[in-house]
Amino acid sequence: MIDIHCHILPAIDDGASSWEIAGQMCHAASADGITHMVATPHANSQFVYDRRAFLLRLEELRQHCPAGLTLSLGCDFHLSYENLEQLFANPGDFLIEGTRYLLIEFNDYGLPPRFDHLLFRMRAEAQIVPILTHPERHPLLQRHPEMVAPWVDAGCLVQVTANSLTGHWGRKAKDVALWLLQKQLVHIIATDAHDLIHRPPVLSAARDFLSAKFGKEVATALVESNPRTVVENGPVASLFWAPAL
Repeated sequence: MIDIHCHILPAIDDGASSWEIAGQMCHAASADGITHMVATPHANSQFVYDRRAFLLRLEELRQHCPAGLTLSLGCDFHLSYENLEQLFANPGDFLIEGTRYLLIEFNDYGLPPRFDHLLFRMRAEAQIVPILTHPERHPLLQRHPEMVAPWVDAGCLVQVTANSLTGHWGRKAKDVALWLLQKQLVHIIATDAHDLIHRPPVLSAARDFLSAKFGKEVATALVESNPRTVVENGPVASLFWAPAL
């Protein structure tokens, strides 16, 4: 399995708090069957995103990884004015390493104005493929999940958190995640792991849930083949459940 969203770099945001915890998270992920993880530090007003420094830290973290687990760098991108200016000037500073894919996270207190226009700019002007992270956990989208559909039609991919499916984030998040899945509006499941206890790097439980509920083909696509397409910079049109773009 491949995890494209994980706060595993130590002591830089609200994820792994130490090198020891980060190393233990790598071993836990490997034991769960994860073979590649994208480290995705926050890029927001609270946490400064330093691509060059994080690449060096990622290289050091590789020394703590078990055999068979590889790492690459991305970010958890907030749509602030300053971030967007930097993104369009230097997209490679934020994209998942070696790809044109970008994880984006909404502020919990609202939605970005004219998000449809921003999606067009990302896709048409910068050839960026945005991936909206955990809409099932967003307070407004929990009330109006139908808002996600036109964004997907406009070229936005959707990533749901693994333990939303197993109930960690509550009944509402699970119900919205299931609704999005039933409407074929989910492309990837990822851990959004922050630690070993409350938000661990575990995909297998969600994979098993998906397999039982939607079939093995769906489960395999969402935790294996679709995220592999992302980290290998493959074509969006090859994604299972993706619109033909």
